[in-house]
Order: sequence, then C-alpha cells, then structure tokens
Amino acid sequence: MAKRTIRDLDVAGKRVLVRVDFNVPLDEDGRIIDDTRIRAALPTVEHLLTQGASVILMSHLGRPHGQRVPALSLAPVAERLSQLLGRAVGMAPDCVGAEVAAQAAALQPGQVLLLENVRFHLEEEQNERTFAQQLAELGDAYVNDAFGAAHRAHASTEGVPRCMGAGASGLLMEREISYLDEALRHPQRPFIAVLGGAKISGKIELIEHLLNQVDALLIGGGMAYTFFKAMGLEIGDSLLEEDCLDTARQLLTRVEDEGLDLQLPADCVVADRFAADAQAQVVARDAIPRGWQGMDIGPQTRQRYADQIARGGTIVWNGPLGVCEMESFAEGTQQIIQALADATREGALSIIGGGDTAAAVNQAGLAQAMTHISTGGGASLECMSGRVLPGVAILDDEES
Repeated sequence: MAKRTIRDLDVAGKRVLVRVDFNVPLDEDGRIIDDTRIRAALPTVEHLLTQGASVILMSHLGRPHGQRVPALSLAPVAERLSQLLGRAVGMAPDCVGAEVAAQAAALQPGQVLLLENVRFHLEEEQNERTFAQQLAELGDAYVNDAFGAAHRAHASTEGVPRCMGAGASGLLMEREISYLDEALRHPQRPFIAVLGGAKISGKIELIEHLLNQVDALLIGGGMAYTFFKAMGLEIGDSLLEEDCLDTARQLLTRVEDEGLDLQLPADCVVADRFAADAQAQVVARDAIPRGWQGMDIGPQTRQRYADQIARGGTIVWNGPLGVCEMESFAEGTQQIIQALADATREGALSIIGGGDTAAAVNQAGLAQAMTHISTGGGASLECMSGRVLPGVAILDDEES
C-alpha cells in the first residue's frame, strides 16, 4: 500500500487540493471541543506552503445529509486553523460554484482556502462524477490526508483523484498507512491484539483476520458476553447479540481446533443496573447473577492482560474493555492503557485504533506514550481487517 507522498510532488506555484479530516466535535455554541484532527493536518499544509503552493482544503463535518446545516459549517475550523498556522485562512461560501471557483483561481502561493462542508451536497456521498469534477477543477494537484474518511468511496476521497488522474498522500496519511498496514504485515513478535467495544458484529472480520496473525488475541468489552453465552454461561442482563451466537461458537471451535490463542475475561465487574452509581461486584465469568450485567473486566483479567501486553513486541488495541465513560467501570480500560504505555517505554510498538479507543487514551493523558494513535475509527478498523481503503487505493503507488 506504499503510495506517493507530497514529498514526491513539485507544487511550486500550484493550487493543491487537499482532502483533510476536520470532522471535529463542536459544543452547542459551535465551539470546537477537540482540535486534534486540525493539528494532525498541520504538517501537510505547512509543507505545501513552504514549497510555494497555495492550498485548498476540503472536508466534511457531521452528517447534514445533503442539507445546508449552519451548525455544521466549517467556519469555526477556518478560524482555529488560522490561529494554528499563524496566517489568514479564507472561508469559501460553498465547496463548488462560480464564486468558489473564482476564489480558488485568485489564490496566490502561501494562501489557504477552506471549502465549506462537502456533505452539504448529496453528491459527495454518492460520489457523483459531475460534482467530483467541479471539485477537481479547483486545483492543479490532489492530496489526500484524511485517513479517517479513506474507507469511504466519496467524491472528495475517490472521485476527485479519479477525475484528476493522479493523487498523492499527505504526511498524516503516510504515517497511518505505515503503522496500520505495513507494521501489521511485518510485526515485531510477540504480536498481541486487544479487542473491546460493545459488539462482535462490527468486528467479526477483524477477529478472523487477526487470528491468523497474532500470538494472542485478548477480548474484553461488551462483545465478551456474547462469547460467554455461546459457551453456555449465564450472562444475566449483559449485552448480547443473539444473531452473532453462531458466529461466536464457530470462532471458539476454530480456536480450539487450530490451537489459536484467543483469551476471554476470567472475571468481570457486574452491576445491578446500567448506571454510574449502580451496585457493583466482581464475579467469575461463570457466576454472573441473573438480573445483573457485565460492565468491565475484573481485576484478575486486568492483570493477566497486562502481563500479556508486557511481553508484546507489537500491540494493537481497538475498543474499550468496559463502560469506560462511567468512572465506576473504567478501571479495566485505564489499566490496559497504562500497560500499553509501560510496554511502549520498554520498546514495544503500540498502535491504537481511532474513535472511542483514541479518546480513552487522550483522556488518560497518555497519548504521547503510545507509538501511534490513529485518527480514523472506522478506517483503522477496516485497515486492520485487511481491507483495501478506496481513498488509499486510488492514490498513485510509490515508484519502486
């Protein structure tokens, strides 16, 4: 998946159209809560500017479903980006149209223009060719630095480079591909994967793919209880995906038949209701009381998983191991984060999936202690599952 990057482009005097991921969280007043994704794009933007280019940025924000939703305007992003770059960032009234085309054409080297939310147009998610062509005509070269949107074959991620006949990856995209694809193809051993989150259904392909590669696969989170049910255990009112029971049984049979190392929690923290102030207790996985529900991995499991992580050469983690948004049930996730930080300090390669997993690491204040934290939730999941991402596949391959 090695791709040409912006280092391979001669951009002096050119308008470079860059797909970025500025899908940032906003509060009720439209203020940016977390600017991590904006900061992640700075190296690419600054490189292009220092090479004499003008830069046209395009992104989506939220799910406006083809409607012009003022609360999902990228105007706050333009303001924050201007502060971070230390130079003015123009804000286009739309992402296509005569006025936008004139703004783009008037750009001088060193200037930056941010297009309005591309998802204000239904044609973006439909990857409609005319819309993609209108976007493509704004620039002389195309760069994709939006790994978080690379798993979508949308106009700004797949249609535009197809129209332009070429495309390169930005520095963030290059880093994401390096860790999530190349490092997983040639991991340092032992290779340990930790998977959590609520459901098996969204991670079946990932589990099946990783089982062929890892030295140990550690399971936690809500998905563990569907496995427990498949083993014939009482799970009380714990999260259960009935339609995934057969899949769970098949996976457990495969693990046994092939001698694979898939580890499930030995104990768990259960609560009498789904609430931060619920009554809680630690029980063995075969002793979950009726009417109670699993909320976190237990202390025995935390220690066992931490010991596994400590021996890892490459460790991949995707999905919280409990209801970590409630402090009462965050200990399992927090202990795993600390174990990953400790292992990284000892020389292991730690790769953190995006989304809730990245948020948990950031909240713990240990983001800098990890080797790589992906900026893409769904994209990182699909990449780790071995899928080819449309927004990456369309880019030019690196010359050998």
